[in-house]
Amino acid sequence: MFDNLSEKFSDAFKALRGKNKISEENIEETLKGVKTALLEADVNFKVVKEFVEKVKTEALGEKVLRGVEPGQQFVKIMHDELAKLMGSESEGLNLNRPPVIPILIVGLNGAGKTTFAGKLALFLRNKNKKDVLLIPADNFRPAAKDQLITHAKNLGVDYFDSDLSMKPVDIVRAGLAEAKRLHKEIAIIDTAGRLQVDEELMSQLVDVRKSLDNPEVLIVADAMTGQEAVNVAKVFHEKVGLTGAVLSKMDSDARGGAALSIRYVTGVPIKFISVGEKMKDLEAFHPDRLAKRILDMGDVLSLVEKAEEAINQDDAMGMMANLEKGKFTINDFVKQMETINRLGSFGSILKMIPGMGGALRQMGDLGPAEEEMKKMKVIINSMTKKEREDVDLIDGSRRKRIAAGAGRSVQEVNQFIERFGQMRQMMVGMMGMMKGGGLPNIPGMGPVKGFRQAPQAQNQQMFGGGEKKGQKKGQFGKKYF
Repeated sequence: MFDNLSEKFSDAFKALRGKNKISEENIEETLKGVKTALLEADVNFKVVKEFVEKVKTEALGEKVLRGVEPGQQFVKIMHDELAKLMGSESEGLNLNRPPVIPILIVGLNGAGKTTFAGKLALFLRNKNKKDVLLIPADNFRPAAKDQLITHAKNLGVDYFDSDLSMKPVDIVRAGLAEAKRLHKEIAIIDTAGRLQVDEELMSQLVDVRKSLDNPEVLIVADAMTGQEAVNVAKVFHEKVGLTGAVLSKMDSDARGGAALSIRYVTGVPIKFISVGEKMKDLEAFHPDRLAKRILDMGDVLSLVEKAEEAINQDDAMGMMANLEKGKFTINDFVKQMETINRLGSFGSILKMIPGMGGALRQMGDLGPAEEEMKKMKVIINSMTKKEREDVDLIDGSRRKRIAAGAGRSVQEVNQFIERFGQMRQMMVGMMGMMKGGGLPNIPGMGPVKGFRQAPQAQNQQMFGGGEKKGQKKGQFGKKYF
């Protein structure tokens, strides 16, 4: 997401390094780079022109602070203007009204409307504690109803078994009556995908819109289509009247033109972004946070929110209790891996940490690291309950059995157990440090009680070094764990 734009911006800012102040002469090259980066990201030309002019005015104006490094000041100005471009403040759904609140999902074929309807139901249940009914109203693609019902069953959300032989407006009325009967707070209505030039289909959508009392009307726009997504949103807004936009497939879009243009061109606020294929991969849209991600300033608030959702307090307390006893089990390790998985991919997590965007580009593909995690999980799944609680039980014959059950070699099982042993030492050592023992083997600080320092060769195996032929290196030339 925004990888190309972030890299281009980083290159453009290099022109200000080592300068004592921002002047029209030294800012020209930077602005040229910014303009090129935005155009290559498929941002609307008028948007680019006005944005660059605003940044230039701010950079050369009285608001520039003395004593602040020009590059840092320029990045701050860029952040503020990017946030304004995308809407300044987050605009959520209007849920402070009597039920049943209708949310109408519209858009083109293949944009991801049905999937978004399921994601939104999960989001509203988890975030807003709302009781939702899903209403399939796509009578052009019967499979859409089946897909939505499948999502509903998987999520544990109620759905309306609509009669697709009826007109969309009649389906919606019947669905809302059912929602009212079931005392639902929100009804999410999935409509048929439309070509914006199809007047008959658009008129059906207008009829549905008129039949609803103050609905939320969200267009799902494919972020990968860039300016076409913006044009589609503009037509739908003129015909139907939108209250918000949703950008799907943001995880696949490295440019970001739609996100940076749609609010400016249509006046419609972006309310959600879809950042993955899983049902949980939906985020409320925050312009300021996204601007920070683009400029490699991180997004700590979103990371904290994700962590609060992902971390199981009981599991965390159980692991802490084990560590206090000098114990760290494979089950504890599994729970840590599951927490990381709930947070998202390694790349998405690292991008939320300030300054890590550039480092991530140097590190390259993190796919091999994630594959290693999957291999470890297969090995762990081949262990017995007792072996996961006490790794020291795993002797030679057990290792052969685990390898056979996991479809891996005995050598790979040995490597995992060795690395887990090193991690156990480190975790127990950290707990000792927190209890006042100090870091191990650091001059001036006492050794951690019960902590045995791993030999240097083992440390190299744990953190990398001696990579195999063809294996990709990380940022520091080490192999992946």
